[in-house]
Amino acid sequence: MFGKRSTSSAGPAPRAERAPDPVPVRPEVAAPSGRAQTARPEPTPAGRGGGGQAPVKPEKKPVERPRSEEYYDVKTTVFNALIDTIDLTQLARLDADAAREEIRDIVSEIVAIKNVVMSIAEQEELLEDICNDVLGYGPLEPLLARDDIADIMVNGCDTTYIEVSGKIMPTSVRFVDNAQLMNICQRIVSQVGRRVDESSPICDARLPDGSRVNVIAPPLAIDGPTLTIRKFKRDRLTLDQLVKYGTITPEGLTLLAIIGRVRCNVIISGGTGSGKTTLLNCLTGYIENDERVITCEDSAELQLQQPHVVRLETRPPNLEGQGEITMRDLVKNCLRMRPDRIIVGEARGPEAFDLLQAMNTGHDGSMSTIHSNSPRECISRIESMILMGGYNLPARTIREMIVSSVDIIVQAQRLRDGSRKITHVTEVIGLEGDVVTLQDLFIYEMHGEDANGRITGRHRSTGIARPNFWDKARYFGEEKRLSEVLSSGEVLDEHGRPLGERFA
Repeated sequence: MFGKRSTSSAGPAPRAERAPDPVPVRPEVAAPSGRAQTARPEPTPAGRGGGGQAPVKPEKKPVERPRSEEYYDVKTTVFNALIDTIDLTQLARLDADAAREEIRDIVSEIVAIKNVVMSIAEQEELLEDICNDVLGYGPLEPLLARDDIADIMVNGCDTTYIEVSGKIMPTSVRFVDNAQLMNICQRIVSQVGRRVDESSPICDARLPDGSRVNVIAPPLAIDGPTLTIRKFKRDRLTLDQLVKYGTITPEGLTLLAIIGRVRCNVIISGGTGSGKTTLLNCLTGYIENDERVITCEDSAELQLQQPHVVRLETRPPNLEGQGEITMRDLVKNCLRMRPDRIIVGEARGPEAFDLLQAMNTGHDGSMSTIHSNSPRECISRIESMILMGGYNLPARTIREMIVSSVDIIVQAQRLRDGSRKITHVTEVIGLEGDVVTLQDLFIYEMHGEDANGRITGRHRSTGIARPNFWDKARYFGEEKRLSEVLSSGEVLDEHGRPLGERFA
């Protein structure tokens, strides 16, 4: 059979030479009636990145089956016999489908030779598991195939959690041992030219679909390798879909579209898991196709659809501690690459200074994300990150730089019910003394929760008739649409007067 080792020691005869007694698989564990599917909560607007996840689709999901030690013993026996039989060099020359069929044929033959007592359904499950181990990401494959999962969290070989609809829940997925889990981690990070081992136990990487991966290995992770995958949806979210999920209203959508088109410098602020990266992806949809866009990221996640995009990614140091390329290096270099817009996936250090320099030197429409819990806190975070670079600048000088560079702060938040909302669209106005003045254009007001525990509230305009970027909107011919959207989103009190504060 094609794919087997050509040496006589690995031919069919040696595989049958030591047939053990039949290895039964306990029916109470492996029978179809023993299937236990993770309970699915009611669909909510929650989801990955900026706005929520589509409601759980009714299509059939891969079913999780609790496994016994006997099952893993059988799997290990068959897997070891498979590795002794196949020629991995020849297998690597096949495409994925042909390689999977070849492995399935050999495993079926091994199961027959070993006299393993299994039903057809159980054997099919074993075949799929072993194919995933050899060609894919092992036990993670069924979870990666589900589009309703936002995060996969593996805490050692025996414990795996997932996030669905904004809620974290356990699964029955487990690995044979920590060695298998470590091998899968190395397979993931090696695809993007990185490594994870005892000498370099922390690594950020990505999957082919752009999903973000973080690995922390022993000795830093005490209970075994810890793998965290921030999954990306197969279908890229748009601002129109965020309206459907309740993340923003149609008026807020139009406001964000105008902000993106008139080349305002935007900072997207939010906590972990609030959807900053997906919201950034959505905003880039309004960049004109004739603009040259350069992205700088720690691990490439952004999925820009424009034809003229240059993607840059940082590089960790090698074994000798040399060759590291930081985010600051990328941002400095892209200034020499004639960009129209610069997009930094996430500013978390001294590169914030270089980003502000870029925003203030003719690269209007640049964007980035920052971890913070409010627009006001976002300003403080930018100041702190600039000081991290060792710049001995007066606080007023730094704030003047922020005011002259940043036009809009968009605040994203994940609420306690798991949903994501855009809670503020805030304008940076100027300085009053040493205080940066902010002006809310759109806000989200929380009213309470309904009988199902979901947060209720409304988005509304604050009644600002002419924002600070009005001249930019007029330059691009958007002043009429801007005026209409700000007035249509306005909420009046019982006396017909606009609600809201002018200044944050």
